[in-house]
Amino acid sequence: METKQAIKLRRSVKQFDANHQMTDEEITELLSLAALSPTAFNIQHWRFVVVKDAELRKEIRKVAWDQAQVTDSSLLIILCADLKAWEKSPDRYWKNAAKEVQDFILPAIDDYYRGKDQVQRDECFRSCGIAAQTLMLSAKAMGYDSCPMDGFDFSAVAKLINLPADHIIAQFVAIGKSLAEAAPRAGQLALDEIVINNKFIK
Repeated sequence: METKQAIKLRRSVKQFDANHQMTDEEITELLSLAALSPTAFNIQHWRFVVVKDAELRKEIRKVAWDQAQVTDSSLLIILCADLKAWEKSPDRYWKNAAKEVQDFILPAIDDYYRGKDQVQRDECFRSCGIAAQTLMLSAKAMGYDSCPMDGFDFSAVAKLINLPADHIIAQFVAIGKSLAEAAPRAGQLALDEIVINNKFIK
């Protein structure tokens, strides 16, 4: 499936075939594609928690408004991010770059993030958002449907997955086989309402 078609056909699915299982090869391919998503300074701070345990999924569903896609999707991924990835051996993110590039970029990473908690947090959410879209479009290209989710108790889920103190949860992405055709799009805004040429008019 070409990229433009995947974008047009991707919809947020709520009802999945609970009996369908993805192969390990499909899951690996999906995660490998998501891992190609861009991040600032290439720090790759997203962490993909793949929830396979059925009982854990049931516990997560209890704190996710009882949404069926948590337990019924073939794959439930909790997109998290390491807030401090920028200072954890950052040389590994640039190990294949020329020395002059490393000499420039490594101090720049430190300057950009150190002492700036809001910047660290903002970058995590930006990166996880990009990775989530990569997951969903890749899933569509592979013949699967998906649903991005933030309707859950973040603190409760953090406890259930033993989230480290220096990590945050951005969202879920549920992936699987839809049980029904998606409803027509509810209403797209016109481009002339969402596209601003050069600057906002006062």
